[in-house]
Amino acid sequence: MKRLIYLALSVLLLLGAGMAWRHYSQPQQSAAPAAKGGKGGPARALPVKAAEVRSGEVVDGVSAVGTLLANESVMIRPEVDGRIEAIHFQEGQLVRKGDKLLSLDAGEVEAQLTSAIAAANLNRSRLKRSEDLQAKNFISVQALDEARENVNQSNAREAEMRAKLAKTVVRAPFEGVTGLRQVSPGAYVKAGQDVARLEGIGVLKLDFRVPELYLKRIRVGQTLAISVDAWPGEPFSGTIYAIEPAVDESTRTVLLRARLPNPGVRLKPGMFARVSLELAKRGNALLVPEQAIVPRGDGTFVFRIVDGKAVLTRVETGVRRPGEVEVLKGLQAGETVVADGQLKLQDGAAVTVAAPKPAPAAAPAPGK
Repeated sequence: MKRLIYLALSVLLLLGAGMAWRHYSQPQQSAAPAAKGGKGGPARALPVKAAEVRSGEVVDGVSAVGTLLANESVMIRPEVDGRIEAIHFQEGQLVRKGDKLLSLDAGEVEAQLTSAIAAANLNRSRLKRSEDLQAKNFISVQALDEARENVNQSNAREAEMRAKLAKTVVRAPFEGVTGLRQVSPGAYVKAGQDVARLEGIGVLKLDFRVPELYLKRIRVGQTLAISVDAWPGEPFSGTIYAIEPAVDESTRTVLLRARLPNPGVRLKPGMFARVSLELAKRGNALLVPEQAIVPRGDGTFVFRIVDGKAVLTRVETGVRRPGEVEVLKGLQAGETVVADGQLKLQDGAAVTVAAPKPAPAAAPAPGK
């Protein structure tokens, strides 16, 4: 009985092995037909958005930040000690060059000057008599020389007293606006003590820095546009008049100084300013959308659309501005480039330009 069971199991195993061998030896049929556009079928065109290479004007420039400075600035200080007799200006007043700003008590100096003048007159008279006497050989030549030296010393003393008297009056060295004074009439001040600041702000200076790579394109006389936070939206302009001869070693930048008019003295020294310096202007520059640029490796490319295919083209870019990039080499005006959908593209891939979406209809006005 056991032998019959073993024989039956052996027959069943042989039959199963034979069926499996026939299943794997026959060629397998495809479970589904090939997808459209697969191997052996027509290539499927990828939808993309396109844009035309257009001509336009671009301005090549550099932006920087700077600080406004007074055209001239000085702290008003007396040169000699003394009591303030009078202050001749009001705080915030516009003064002209040479206007009297401060007077010190000059009584002592005036007395010394009077004495020096009297001594000088006396020595001149003595010299005149000595010259007459020496002409008659009544005195020696040495006595005449001493008389002349006395006159020279008295003249020097008189000039010294006149200089001291002049220093008791402080005058404006240039036209400007006076600041807040720190002393009062009657106060005793030392030589060099701060009285008030004088700022020449009818014209202002502007200091700003640019990278050294722009140095060869910057020159004295270039105009620049300036904006300040205190007057938003209002443009100001200036002109470069000086360039620092040395480049800063730590920042690799060069310091430029411009001068700008300040009508109404609305701009103040110390203000923060934004600077736009125009380096070049091109009227027929080629422009493409910023999205059309495809960086690959060490180059910059775009996909041109030629006969329904995307052609990978190397380009050289120039000025970038919001939404657009200037193309210096690689394209011509009127050509069509892919503006969206480049991520799935390869060189030579078939493309179809998607129609732009219609603009949404305007909502009806209330009450209509």
